[in-house]
Amino acid sequence: MNSVKVKPTTQCHVVAMPYPGRGHINPMMNLCKILASKKKDILITFVVTEEWLSFIGSDPKPDNVRFSTIPNVIPSELVRAADIFSFFEATMTKLEAPFVQLLDQLELPVTVIMADTVLSWVVGVGNRRNIPVASLWTMSPSMLSTTIQRFQADFISEAEERVVDTAHDQRVQQMSQRFFEACSCVTKAQYLLLASIYELESETIDVLKSQFSFPVYAVGPTIPLLDLEENMNPGNQNYLNWLDCQPRSSVLYISMGSFLSISSAQMDEIAIGLHDSGVRFLWVARDETCRLNEVCGDMGLVVPWCDQLKVLSHSSIGGFWSHCGWNSTKEGMFYGIPFLTYPIGFDQIHNSKLIVEDWKIGWRVKKDVGADNLVTGAEIAKLVTKFMDLESDEMKEIRSKASEVQHICQRAIVKGGSCESSINAFIKDLSNCDGY
Repeated sequence: MNSVKVKPTTQCHVVAMPYPGRGHINPMMNLCKILASKKKDILITFVVTEEWLSFIGSDPKPDNVRFSTIPNVIPSELVRAADIFSFFEATMTKLEAPFVQLLDQLELPVTVIMADTVLSWVVGVGNRRNIPVASLWTMSPSMLSTTIQRFQADFISEAEERVVDTAHDQRVQQMSQRFFEACSCVTKAQYLLLASIYELESETIDVLKSQFSFPVYAVGPTIPLLDLEENMNPGNQNYLNWLDCQPRSSVLYISMGSFLSISSAQMDEIAIGLHDSGVRFLWVARDETCRLNEVCGDMGLVVPWCDQLKVLSHSSIGGFWSHCGWNSTKEGMFYGIPFLTYPIGFDQIHNSKLIVEDWKIGWRVKKDVGADNLVTGAEIAKLVTKFMDLESDEMKEIRSKASEVQHICQRAIVKGGSCESSINAFIKDLSNCDGY
């Protein structure tokens, strides 16, 4: 375990503790970069496991954001999806002791701990040490509000009402209970930071503000806009060169996220549907690129990875088939892209509802999300063809609404916007922190 040595002139020291998953680490780091760019006398100690340092340690970041590591006391990220229950339990029980030891080794006093809301034990660590805790919620605000309401009402979902007669059911129930408890612990923090934009869920955020006696800030989309502006990840440009050659709004971008997977059979049906639709596409498919390229035909590209923000900001992109992770949802909205939603689990189902029913900026691929049935290639071809029809009145309406959402998002982060104002208010709070 390593400590961070700092110059004694640094006044404000933030220790950032993300949940160890890509969808949590990324928004935490993006927020840290924003804070570091706005407050030059801040030092941010970003805490990750040794394994995660090997993944992101070489990524560009400001000089006043520094990594500090704790041992690999939780299962590897490479096998996390195979046993999410054990992984989640380990994050709840194994990380606290090395985190406390790391705090003891830091030379500069800690001004505030900024921790992922899911890591509820961090609030207890801060309270015992008289260090304020800013709880960062990396999902949608309405997901937090709903979760807290369910916990307070002793809510039991339909899935949990079934007789628990297998080890799998018991683990689902235990994980759900842990998650509910973690969300409820936010009441013991000193700040709540929402990785969202106030105007998108203003009623929900107002309710959350009324529930807590401490500041609640909607700090913005927390997507890597600074990296995009500075071209920090040039990488492989082949897919961008291909996009440059495509007509405006003609390409469907497809990404199912970096964690949960869908069946090979469903992947094949998607490939068949894309082939038969004749629609241009760019598909990020991780491990199956060669096989899927053969099935899909020559109207698009299948790649193992891409810089998603660069892709979504490209003028040739006209639609986003997404698993509806919150980060992907925010990125698509920021660039005014209509969605085809294909949620796989967790908060993705909730985000799909927001996209389709609340904001009306997309369609569902699968009508019955909980069912195991495949969406056939024929169904996909028909849906994709209709969705990418720029002349359709129905799609013109969706594209118009997506453009409205884009303007809301982009206005919120400029000077005087709601997100920029919230971040500045939080920074002012940091300047005044001296315990609590």
